[in-house]
Amino acid sequence: MISANNVTLRLGKKALFEDVNIKFTEGNCYGLIGANGAGKSTFLKILSGELDSTSGEIIITPGQRLSFLKQDHFQYDEYPVMDTVIMGNARLYEIMKEKDAIYAKEEFTDADGIRASELEAEFADMDGWEAESDASTLLNGLGIETDFHYAIMKDLTGAQKVKILLAQALFGNPDILLLDEPTNHLDLDAIAWLEEFLINFDNTVIVVSHDRYFLNKVCTHIADIDYGKIQLYAGNYDFWYESSQLMIRQMKEANKKKEEKIKELQEFISRFSANASKSKQATSRKKALEKIQLDEIRPSSRKYPYIDFRPNREIGNEVLTVEGISKTIDGVKVLDNVSFILGHDDKVAFVGSNEFAKTTLFKILSGEMEPDEGNYKWGVTTSQSYFPKDNSKEFDNDDIIVDWLTQYSEIKDVTYVRGFLGRMLFAGEDGVKKVRILSGGEKVRCMLSKLMISGANVLILDEPTDHLDMESITALNNGMIKFPGVLLFSSRDHQIVQTTANRIIELLPNGTIIDKITTYDEYLESDEMARKRTVYTSNKFAEEDN
Repeated sequence: MISANNVTLRLGKKALFEDVNIKFTEGNCYGLIGANGAGKSTFLKILSGELDSTSGEIIITPGQRLSFLKQDHFQYDEYPVMDTVIMGNARLYEIMKEKDAIYAKEEFTDADGIRASELEAEFADMDGWEAESDASTLLNGLGIETDFHYAIMKDLTGAQKVKILLAQALFGNPDILLLDEPTNHLDLDAIAWLEEFLINFDNTVIVVSHDRYFLNKVCTHIADIDYGKIQLYAGNYDFWYESSQLMIRQMKEANKKKEEKIKELQEFISRFSANASKSKQATSRKKALEKIQLDEIRPSSRKYPYIDFRPNREIGNEVLTVEGISKTIDGVKVLDNVSFILGHDDKVAFVGSNEFAKTTLFKILSGEMEPDEGNYKWGVTTSQSYFPKDNSKEFDNDDIIVDWLTQYSEIKDVTYVRGFLGRMLFAGEDGVKKVRILSGGEKVRCMLSKLMISGANVLILDEPTDHLDMESITALNNGMIKFPGVLLFSSRDHQIVQTTANRIIELLPNGTIIDKITTYDEYLESDEMARKRTVYTSNKFAEEDN
């Protein structure tokens, strides 16, 4: 168990948290939610001991081990992957290293023998002989192939490092597990594996995530941070949302009844306070009026942007024809003879662990890259707008936001352009910020403003939820559902894929595709998906045997 007792954190004159009291108990998974800047990650750092609170204390049950997902992807660059994972249990790793040092000595003394015996006993008690096997299971589950388990961390990609640090946090069955955005940069298969891991995890989990589907799957409770306080709700994210909205409605209804009673009492007092025969009743009603207190209903600190993609023209029947597209990059065949046709009602989610293939295909279809073989043709009634995964080139200039967006607008009127920025929460002076200094989330909201102002009837979106808070993700989800044009998109957000897509195209590791008209959940449960897993598992073992 871990608890916060009267925890306050002040940053200058501002109190980020004030007298927070909350208890996290064994066997539960707590989703820590709140608006950007509410202090979710900060509170996790206080719980982990990385950050001291101004006052109050964090209490952990004696003897329990806490594990915290590390965010520094370069911290372990000089270590092997296997060592990095096992470091998740610091004491076990210390024992392993001390044992190795003793056994490596040229002269082995009696004292060394006694110490080695002590270490071996502790090592066995901690299931040390299973450490590498357990670490491999975690790595395989997260999609790190066996070939990489003994590689050096610096030789791996950023996405692989993210998964390895997550495996480190999960390693060794910690009593308290703190996870800050664990689904970031994970593909949907790895997220599904993590969901099952946490559902079956018996100890305490506290997780920050912007993935609503993930929170719904794994959470038994929601801890909502708003205005420096943390309110605990039993249930998952959807249950929190319904409960919090119901509570506000009930408070508003109660206040309405109180206001009606206040008005009634005030009218009586006004009419009869000067009437001698009614003065006693008027005095009684004055006392009753003084006792009525309206509930304080503070508006949430959450702010929702308004995302509405409106095409300038209706799309025709011929949208996109892709014929035999192939692409090899750095000697690896990323796309192999990819062909498909899109119709005017298609909203297609491109899924699978091969993220580079998805990005490559989107770059080709948006004209940023040429295929090695094959071709594609857009319908004459189509207009496309592209949201790239890497938007850094867009903001490598000294434009202010309003000028940056104006260049993409047919209507050059500043008021018109500012209207689109206002929908994305850029109000007043925000419009004169230089785009170069914007945060990751602000840049994504700028890109979404660009898509809205374009009036395109085909949108190509490559991981548009990266860097967005939950409110913006919800608004984007709603905007994608309402969009009357054609969508081609990839997203790690399960809920966006499930609620938006009516067609799934999976890019397989060998560069080919599976194309199905179905929802995402139906696709995951399909025989086709099961056959694909069987085929690729068989092929993998065949390759290893060879």
